[in-house]
Amino acid sequence: MNLQCRIEIGAAYKSGSQIARVLSEDWCSRELYCPACDCDRLDQLKANTPAVDFVCFRCEERFQLKSLKVWNPRRIPDAGYQAMLRAIKADKTPNLFVLQYSSKWLVQNLVLIPRVFFTESVIEKRKALGLHAQRAGWIGCNILLSQIPSDGKVAVVSDGCAVPQRRVREEFSRVRRLSELPPSLRGWTVDVLNAIRRLGKGKFTLKELYGLESDLKALHPRNQNVRPKIRQQLQVLRNLGLLEFSAPGCYQVRS
Repeated sequence: MNLQCRIEIGAAYKSGSQIARVLSEDWCSRELYCPACDCDRLDQLKANTPAVDFVCFRCEERFQLKSLKVWNPRRIPDAGYQAMLRAIKADKTPNLFVLQYSSKWLVQNLVLIPRVFFTESVIEKRKALGLHAQRAGWIGCNILLSQIPSDGKVAVVSDGCAVPQRRVREEFSRVRRLSELPPSLRGWTVDVLNAIRRLGKGKFTLKELYGLESDLKALHPRNQNVRPKIRQQLQVLRNLGLLEFSAPGCYQVRS
């Protein structure tokens, strides 16, 4: 199945944001497939279902959709901060589709973030709404895309071109074993994987990774034994099939 990247314009709605949401949800219900299994459709849930827009009734994976016109590669706004933290700790966050559309209603980019990459490190607390706001005191959050490793940003549409289904499903399957880790431990694993990706190398040494020790310490200020934790997470990543040990102190990222 080849995705048709044009969003069909339907009836008029009250606001631009409402148009974008309704039309992008309609496009997804017509065009999207499940990246987690071989099902060629996703079913849209009824409006106002908390945090979930689509589900695959074959494998029961859940998906949320965020549509935007302006693409910010570093962060996107999300829902309530405390609600997001509770979802992460309970391992109940859905997978996330981030859709960027053009002024001509073309799907420019569609990125899938598997739910296993939502950890406390990727959530940023926003300022509380002011006293004169309708929801005064409410505190939202941002999803820090910059804190998510490239492994957790699976391209479905890139620069207006659909990525082959097979590749999308292979990328999703590659990181799926992270779900075997409890949420309390998964944050360290994802942060170390992100640090490895920031090195920009297919092969790297433990010494090179130690160079990012201060960054990992900043993310986990309560941990006083960062280097042993790094070594532990390298072992975890190897066991999950994401790394190979090529020689003592030397590692290779598995593609």
